[in-house]
This record gives sequence, structure tokens and C-alpha cells, in this order.
Amino acid sequence: MATSSLSAPFSHWITDSSRPYRKTNHLIAKSAKIHSAINLDAHVGSLETSTLPSKVARPHNGVASIVQPSYSIAALGPSEATLGYHLARRLVEIGVGDVFSVPGDFNLSLLDHLVNEPGLNLIGCCNELNAGYAADGYARSRGVGACVVTFTVGGLSVINAIAGAYSENLPLICIVGGPNSNDYGRNQVLHHTIGLPDFTQELRCFQTVTCHQAVVNNLEDAQEQIDTAIFTALRESKPVYISISCNLTSIPHPTFSRKPITFSLSPRLSDQMVLEAAVEAAAEFLNKAVKPVMVAGPNLRIAKACDTFVELADVSGYAHAVMASAKGLVSTEHHAHFIGTYWGTVSTAFCAEIVESADAYLFAGPIFNDVSSVGYSLLIKKEKAIIVQPDRVVIGNGPTFGFVEMNDFLKALAKRLNRNTTAYENYHRIYIPEGRPLKRDPKEPLRVNVLVQHIQNMLSSKTTVIAETGDMWFNCQKLKLPSGCGYEHQMHYASIGWSVGATLGYAAGAPNKRVIACIGDGSFQMTAQGVSTMLRCGQNSIIFLINNGGYTVEAEIHDGPYNLIKNWNYTGLVDAIHNGEGKCWTTKVCCEEELVEAIETATGPKKDCLCFIEVIVHKNDTCKELLPFGCRLAAVNSRAPVPR
Repeated sequence: MATSSLSAPFSHWITDSSRPYRKTNHLIAKSAKIHSAINLDAHVGSLETSTLPSKVARPHNGVASIVQPSYSIAALGPSEATLGYHLARRLVEIGVGDVFSVPGDFNLSLLDHLVNEPGLNLIGCCNELNAGYAADGYARSRGVGACVVTFTVGGLSVINAIAGAYSENLPLICIVGGPNSNDYGRNQVLHHTIGLPDFTQELRCFQTVTCHQAVVNNLEDAQEQIDTAIFTALRESKPVYISISCNLTSIPHPTFSRKPITFSLSPRLSDQMVLEAAVEAAAEFLNKAVKPVMVAGPNLRIAKACDTFVELADVSGYAHAVMASAKGLVSTEHHAHFIGTYWGTVSTAFCAEIVESADAYLFAGPIFNDVSSVGYSLLIKKEKAIIVQPDRVVIGNGPTFGFVEMNDFLKALAKRLNRNTTAYENYHRIYIPEGRPLKRDPKEPLRVNVLVQHIQNMLSSKTTVIAETGDMWFNCQKLKLPSGCGYEHQMHYASIGWSVGATLGYAAGAPNKRVIACIGDGSFQMTAQGVSTMLRCGQNSIIFLINNGGYTVEAEIHDGPYNLIKNWNYTGLVDAIHNGEGKCWTTKVCCEEELVEAIETATGPKKDCLCFIEVIVHKNDTCKELLPFGCRLAAVNSRAPVPR
């Protein structure tokens, strides 16, 4: 059983001037292997690339399927000719080296195969939600992630993390150990269900938060279903769901008797005529503008166009900014014409004034929602905007150019633009450097803006910042990222507690970087168990736990007693989790002097330890940007019903 826009049968693609459609010529033989010609980003494993034969027509999105018979591939022994072995090898092939899991009786046999795969490291997590968040963080550092849970109780626990990965356009393979294949259709009730003989509840839930679903309950088409699901996750840059019956993983079957052909992905292709028309219209639009600007958005990640955006900024001379949700995606923060973060009324100093006063703006990969637009308050006029999305371009109020890939468009546009530095010159004239925090008294209670100042001094090309949802969104936006310094946050889905699991996953995927996580106390209480897994993995991340007694961002939107939380002895909790096993160092700081000493220790003698620094601050200590943000979001949330 499978649901996707990707069909398993080999098809010739027939195209007209508007869109592709398929004419199926024959079915795939069960023993055949699907070879999907794909070119993956460098972060997604080291996969083989292949050239499509000229006789295979390419669709607009650049994806085609080639079927090759299995007899041309080396044979495997009986112990390797199994579903479990095939899945494990496929995960290694696409670049997954660590799989985050929670064991359950329906997935134990599958876990045996993952453990036995030399290229995989199985990381056991304390709960499914943390496993999903960890796979999310891993996908951010490595390009693709994977998690394994058990049927329904595990699947419905991990689904919140999968939804977050979907909203952030992250390829993630969610594997669920399912019921015995003999139990399907027998009208009997199983444990781990809601007491009905219908086993599709979990599947129906995942259909809205994954781009493809596969229920593998027979071996005849198991390989085809698994390969199609993995292929689709990589192609769409979205999570997929694979349920595998618990009794199938170790049974040899002819379809697994030979080594599968290596996955590779071909780049999506633009329609050349449409691309040329879009570039011509955009160049005319921008070249007649007096003070055009550029703004980077979060969809640059899925389009893999971050470097292309920087190249366009170099050539054009335009003043350029990033949306808050795109911070860290483009390495322009030290570029000569970078003007900061564009986030409406809470933008960095003087950035919004330059962007919103421009007579033309190019937004590359934007997502405009209530958070990114600060309650829909951006002063952007559609008729002045060029909106470039991964597969289309919209110029002003029209026209829209479809089948145009962002990379192709930005590269071609760079050759057609006249250099124009007017907007940056205006910015340079009005810019006043930001002030420093007020001079403090010795042993004065620590302020968050002082903490951020010291975190700034810790950053390098060997660090990555992970900012939790809430006040740290705004504080960390002020960090100036050195070249090569990573930065991750979850601004669209905004699930508090995400950062703990994401820190675990990112650190596993990028062992050459030290993660600096900024986490609020309320968020930490959601997923604190993730620290246990970090210790088991020997990670050396630095966690700044900001203890301000509650949900600060919620209080600024709408305050009430529900925003206060029970205070924990956070360092004591982490020490208890540590329990003498692994390398861990904790401390509690209340003033700048203690903070300086803690950072020196964490980056010096304890640099190989997981360092947990609890920072005590006043409950009303917020950055100034959160105050208007909270007011505007409150106004949007409290709008009166419109009569219908």
C-alpha cells in the first residue's frame, strides 16, 4: 500500500507546453531494481551520479526512473537477501550514519538488522518525540535523517516532530515496526491500537505530515515500496512514512538476492523558454529601479540555492538582508552590502527602513506567515516585489513563471543585472552602530543581553548555534555569525522543546562542530530526557539554560498564571541524569563574573564534556523586539469574527 505522486512503474514522460503527463508502457517485474537518476546535495552521502540515456525523456522536474534487471548485479548470500538488510544499506547509501530509535515489540527484529549494519550507529532515545526531534537536527547537519519507532504508540508519539520536519522542508525517513503481516484483514484487535481491528489509524495521521506513505506487509513489492519512499523523501525534501510488518525483516526473498543499483538524483530542470522569459522580465523590472534590494528566505534550503544567492549579491551590488527564518542559510553576514535581518517592526537596526522604502525588492524563497510578518504588518507592496520560489517566479502583480528552478533563475539573472549600490549607500548614511549593554555593577544580576554578548565571542567556524522557540529567537538574531558558523531554529512550526532533541541530532551529524544551544526553562521541561542520550553518545555540546521562571514569549502575547512553571533544580537534574557515567559538567550562574568563569571552563578544561550552564535571569528580562512582537501577535490572535 503506498500513496505518492511518484509512480513505481517505469514510464516514458511526454511533455507539452504546459505540464508533463505519463503513459505507462509496462509493469515492473518483481525482481527488477529501480534506478532513480538523482544528483544529491553534497551533504547527503556520497552517492553515485549517472547520466540518463538520451532515449529517456526528462520531465519538467528533472526526475525519471530507469528499470534495470537484477541479473546484472552481484548476488547476495541468504542472510543478506532480506528486507532488513536492504533497508539498512539504503540508509547508509543516502548518507544516514545514525538512526534514532525507541524499541518496541513490533520493531525489535528490524532493529537487529540496523545494529548489524557496520555503516549505521543506532542511537536509542528516551522517547519517540526526542527521537523525531533528533532526526530533524540530524537532517539539518547531514541533509537527511531517520528514526525508528513502534506501531501506533510510537508513531503517534513521534508525529509532532515529523510535522515540524515537514514544515521545515527536511527529508526524514520515519520507519515504524508494524503488525505481523498475517494480522491484516483478519478482523482482530491488537495491542498498541485504540481497540479496533482497523490498523490504518496511524497511517491516516501520517498522510497529512509526510509526502509519501508505504505500508510494507508482503515481500513481493517490499523493495519497490522502500526504494520509492526513500527516493521521494530526497526528491521532495520532506518526511516519508514506512511501516514494515514485524515478521518480514529477516525472511530471505528473491527480490533482495542481488545488490541494488545505487541511488542517484538528477537536478530538476527548468523549462528553458520560460526561464529566459522570466529572467528578461525580472532584469527589466530591477534595472529600471533606483534602489533595489534583495532578501533571502528559508526556502533557499530546499532549493539548494544559498550559494547562488550570495553570488547574485556579489554581482549586483544590491543591499541584501535575510528573513529571520533564513538566518544562517546564507554566508553573507560579513558581506560588504549585508544590512541585517528583515523582520518587519522587529528587524535589526535600519534594515526595515531600507527594505520597505526600496522601489523594488527580490525575495528569494520567502515564507510569509503571521510570525515572519509580525502579525501581517510588513510594509511590502506586491507590485514592487519579485518573489522567487524553488520552482516558480512571480513578478509584481503578475505574470507567474512556472517550471523555473531558483538556482537557474538566480544564475541567469546575475548576468543581466546592472550593478546598483544605491540602497546600500543609503543604509550606510543612516546607520548608527548598536550600543552595548549598560555598565553593570560588580555581582549585579545577570541580564540576557550580557549573556548574548558573551555567546557572540564564543562563535567560530567550528560552532553551531541552536536557538529555541521564544525569546532566544530574538536574542540570537543579533549574533553576527562568523564564516562557517552554523545556525538553526524552527521558526515556522515553533514547537517548544524542539531544541533539546535537535541539539542531540545535529551534534551526531556534525561531530566536527560544537553545538551551542540556547534553551528556555519551559522548553527544556518538555524534552529534558534528551540530555541522557547526549551523555550516552559522548557529545560535548554547551547548553545555556535560561531560567526565567516561565513561558516569557507567551506572557508577552497574553499573560496569565498558566505561563508560570514549577522551578526545577536544573543542574541537579542533569547531574542525576549523568549519574557518574560519561563526561558532564554543570554550573549555575547569576552574574557576569560567574558567566565569564563558566564559559572559560566550558571552552577550556571541560571542552570535551557536555557542559550545562544554568543562567538565572529576571522573569521580565526580555529583548526589546519581543515587546512589539507580542503586542502585534496578540492583536492578530484576538481579531473579532468577520460576519459571513
